[in-house]
Amino acid sequence: MPSIAGNGSPPFAAATDELKRAKAVKVEKSGEVRTSGDSTPGKRRLRSNSAAAEEDGGPIATTPSPTKWKSPRRCVNGTPNSPANRIGKEYGNKIGKSGKSLVKKLSDAFIEKLNWNPRGKFDMNFFLCIVIALERPYVEQLSAVKDKLHVSTAPCTLVCREDEQKRILQFCKLCIEQEKAGSLYVCGCPGTGKSLSMERVKESLIKWAKEAGFQQPDVLTVNCTSLTNTSEIFSKIVGKNQPRKKTTSPLQNLQNLYSQKQQSAGMKMMLIIADELDYLITKDRAVLHDLFMLTTFPSSRCILIGIANAIDLADRFLPRLQSLNCKPMVVTFRAYSKDQIMLILQQRLKDLPYTVFQPQALELCARKVAAACGDMRKALCICRSAIEMLEAELRESVCNLDLSSADIGFLDQRSPACDLIKQNSSIVRVDHMAIALSKTYRSPVVDTIQSLPQHQQIILCSAVKLFRGGKKDATMGELSKSYLDICKLMLIPPVGIMELSSMCRVLGDQGIIKLGQAREDKLRRVTLNVDEADIAFALQGIRVFRNCLNAGNKNMDL
Repeated sequence: MPSIAGNGSPPFAAATDELKRAKAVKVEKSGEVRTSGDSTPGKRRLRSNSAAAEEDGGPIATTPSPTKWKSPRRCVNGTPNSPANRIGKEYGNKIGKSGKSLVKKLSDAFIEKLNWNPRGKFDMNFFLCIVIALERPYVEQLSAVKDKLHVSTAPCTLVCREDEQKRILQFCKLCIEQEKAGSLYVCGCPGTGKSLSMERVKESLIKWAKEAGFQQPDVLTVNCTSLTNTSEIFSKIVGKNQPRKKTTSPLQNLQNLYSQKQQSAGMKMMLIIADELDYLITKDRAVLHDLFMLTTFPSSRCILIGIANAIDLADRFLPRLQSLNCKPMVVTFRAYSKDQIMLILQQRLKDLPYTVFQPQALELCARKVAAACGDMRKALCICRSAIEMLEAELRESVCNLDLSSADIGFLDQRSPACDLIKQNSSIVRVDHMAIALSKTYRSPVVDTIQSLPQHQQIILCSAVKLFRGGKKDATMGELSKSYLDICKLMLIPPVGIMELSSMCRVLGDQGIIKLGQAREDKLRRVTLNVDEADIAFALQGIRVFRNCLNAGNKNMDL
């Protein structure tokens, strides 16, 4: 039966021998030398323990006097030659892991531990991680919506432009069937779907030619804004047909090619789509005229479709074509109406599995854009801006949450913090859309008027009231009278005629009003240089100004 390991058995025997060798180590303190036979300072020992130590052959550790006594921790680690440090350095490899643990400093066990915080301060990084984890699904959904509403994202189905596409497609089909050249001019306001419709017409034409058994036409799409010079368009057309001769210019090469029937025989029809055609307008209008004249040659194979915003471009810049009875066919894309804008927005959002906008918000956007310009790109940008307003509100609501919600309960999806995040990020409301609309259609004059001092704003309000009814200008005396009436209603002390004249000069320097010349200040003519609607919009946030501009003096509600 194995016996329990005693002090004389290895590895304890080796450790005991090493400790005995360290008994002669000198520890300097206050000029005296003291020996220690143990790694711990001397303690009071019973006589029985002292006798046992003498029998083992070891000297008894002397207890220092009270005046010479040293702290136990400093005694152990006070000098590099202390027993613990010397044993660890010289004999660490011999003793082993169990021996090292015998001389390990007790203070080391507390160095790496953090201090206890009785107040329980939470970790902000942990709180932010929780917030981000809760916010991520909503941010991803909003990002997907913004991608759907981006101008560069082509919709799956192009609605509200079926009639225009049908007319253009029929024109191209007729030219291919008869192998006859022709020209067509597509015009309309910006953002009315001209370029996108032409892409769909191009795809439909190629598909029809393949199914009907006709030779597929070559297609050249040129954005004229990317040309280094206006005549470069002829080089692109020649490159599609054949390598041009170095002795002739690209235009001459094309004219020669389409003039001779033998050379053009067997050539494919070419569909040329020139977007932003108005960039080809020069002083002599030669490039634009020569481009459309390519379709009048007897052997021409060109189907030219020009796209621009100007409705009367053909009448103003191509008069010779009309005299030659070669005026291009015109297809006009009219501005989108309110119902069309609503339909297009709903078409883009219908694939999403969740509701993004309040119906009233979309209707507000559609009404405003249709009344202003009918630009669908503008409507898409406004909707994206409204989503960004919602994102900003979401971040602000999360940052304003009580920090006490960063406990374990915050992880619960039924907590008040989660309910607040879900409520704020659920849908784009009318107020979000109103802010986006005001930022889009806001004139720089509005910011200038809103930053003016109060009395200068009163002067502008007086001028707007004074000029209603078809009046275009007034004298300084008439403006002063209207100014005094508004000051009286607002219970504000008015300024004198000299100060009023000085403030009018300041407004004139800013370009808001225009002052005429006269011998006396009262006779100077005052005219508004800005739109009255901008002044009314800038001052509508102040109730007194709003009542002054919207009602008569008798019906004002102050």
